[in-house]
Amino acid sequence: MASDSVYDIVIIGGGPAGYVGSIRAGQLGLKVACVERDKLGGICNNWGCIPTKALLANAELYHRIKHEAAAWGIEADNVRHNWEKVIGRSRGVADMGAKGVAALFKKNKVTHIQGHARIVSGAEKGGVCKVEIHDRPDHVAQTIEAKNVIIATGAGPRTLPGAGPGAGDGAAFDGDKIISYKEAMALKEQPRELLIVGAGAIGMEFAYFYNCFGTKVMIVEMLDRLLPIEDREASAAVERSFRKQGIEVRTAHKTTAVRKTDAGVEIDIAPVSGEGKTETLRGDKVLVAIGVKGKFDGLLADTVKVEIVKDHIKVDKTTYATNVKGIYAVGDVIGPPWLAHVASEEAIICVERIAGHHPLEIDYGAIPGCTYCQPQVASLGLTEEACKQQGLKYKVGKFPYLASGKARAVGNTEGFVKLISDEKTGELLGAHMVGEAVTELLAEMGLAKRLEATTDEIIATMHAHPTLSEAIHEAALGTQGRMLHF
Repeated sequence: MASDSVYDIVIIGGGPAGYVGSIRAGQLGLKVACVERDKLGGICNNWGCIPTKALLANAELYHRIKHEAAAWGIEADNVRHNWEKVIGRSRGVADMGAKGVAALFKKNKVTHIQGHARIVSGAEKGGVCKVEIHDRPDHVAQTIEAKNVIIATGAGPRTLPGAGPGAGDGAAFDGDKIISYKEAMALKEQPRELLIVGAGAIGMEFAYFYNCFGTKVMIVEMLDRLLPIEDREASAAVERSFRKQGIEVRTAHKTTAVRKTDAGVEIDIAPVSGEGKTETLRGDKVLVAIGVKGKFDGLLADTVKVEIVKDHIKVDKTTYATNVKGIYAVGDVIGPPWLAHVASEEAIICVERIAGHHPLEIDYGAIPGCTYCQPQVASLGLTEEACKQQGLKYKVGKFPYLASGKARAVGNTEGFVKLISDEKTGELLGAHMVGEAVTELLAEMGLAKRLEATTDEIIATMHAHPTLSEAIHEAALGTQGRMLHF
């Protein structure tokens, strides 16, 4: 049964793209509904960004008390952890976030519809889009109409291709021995040994978390280094740190088979080069963290021919319109970079353009990226490798945390701040950081990049003393051979 009222916008998905876009639409006075089949906040709030940071905060605290307390003059004997409470705290943080989104919806007059959405028509020929809401499989609870529909359904984990019988059946997630990030966040029992396939942000963060609590961790990465999208110096620094922490690493190795056993799981790995022998690794569980793909299962009726490219919805990156009139898509469902802050910005821009506004476009060449293991990793802009590939002439300033008074004071001297600038103009091209709180320091670099700041302007910006941010000032000086403290 069709609704009597037509929405200006219906947003499908209640994650960082969907709920932020819904709130912005409400602020603009549009009649908006957000359809979410699970908890508000999406994967980010409930199974990703936020609860993982709660887990990592637990790990950092536990590691410092257990291994560093004596150096701080603190006596802490027989330090133990309660796994159930560690996991429980993280789930509590996630639950609070979901309630917060619901309150924001009420404040901004956003209609929240619980259920599975299915788009049955676009707005062709001046009509309206129609969306069915299913409260259970094959049952339509209601049909709503909207002038515009924004798909913000996010992404789901990829399985290992060809790593089992048939079409990769042996590598399919079972939620027990072969797990994704979702299961890794809430395991009832801590594994003694954990294999992790994939050394991107997800794999690295879970490796750090589990290792801190005493799980034996091994990372397998197909490319030649950990965090392969980062600057090579940053990747190398983190790999040294992980090995020092006791985490085993196999880079340049592909996973060729996954087998569940009575004792746990086995994976076969082999050098990507083809040279060398296949090795069998054993653990209680294997976490597959090799990337994600767009999630739009059951979303589109057969008559709604939204164009799909490489498991993601294709859009115009200015308007976020699909090839079907009245239908837009934002966030992880449209492809990389799969980051919550990118998803939110895309949703805001999409909504504002629908409302007739003219927001600034996203600079996809200056997207901040953060990995929250210890040491943390943060970056934006070009790496040295990218500069060389583009034939750019550049300068580098690199300041070690060991030379930072604040880093020494807080007992975290591992890492560095590295800035890359244009050789002629001094314009900031890239920033790459490893160390304590660098994910917080990165915002300054984002603003500098957006404003096309030069190293002279960063140098002329007074940085408070003593702070970790002084490392940015020193690195900027370093591009001109002028560092004062190193």
